Amino acid sequence: MDVTLINRDKRRDSPMLMKLNWITLRVRNLEASLGFYHGMLGLPIQRQFESRGRQIAMLGTENETMLELIEGSQSVLKKDSGVSIGYEVSSLEEAMEQLAVLNIPIVRGPIQPNPHLRFLYIADPDGFEVQLAEHA
Repeated sequence: MDVTLINRDKRRDSPMLMKLNWITLRVRNLEASLGFYHGMLGLPIQRQFESRGRQIAMLGTENETMLELIEGSQSVLKKDSGVSIGYEVSSLEEAMEQLAVLNIPIVRGPIQPNPHLRFLYIADPDGFEVQLAEHA
């Protein structure tokens, strides 16, 4: 029996284990984006560094998927590209109150597609949609 074929069959039967490490957004102004994601939404900055002449920041809590912001001349994704970033909140009502205090407009919502989920969308400084969701 060919050992290679047996190993190949085992690989096909067992799924690859993966964890989403980070989501990257190319932003026009890193400071404006940090003001939004860190200053307004409260995501902790894990680290900031420079790579190949570009400023980069990693935001989020340890052991969770990070948000990587890379400063560049223009965004790769455009508004209405169908991509959004979603964060869970404990109370959508409290989140809406905080958004009002911070003068962050709600772009869409709140939407309640079922009794267990409510969400809304806001936009970051580059126009990327950010979903805030409450699961009941």
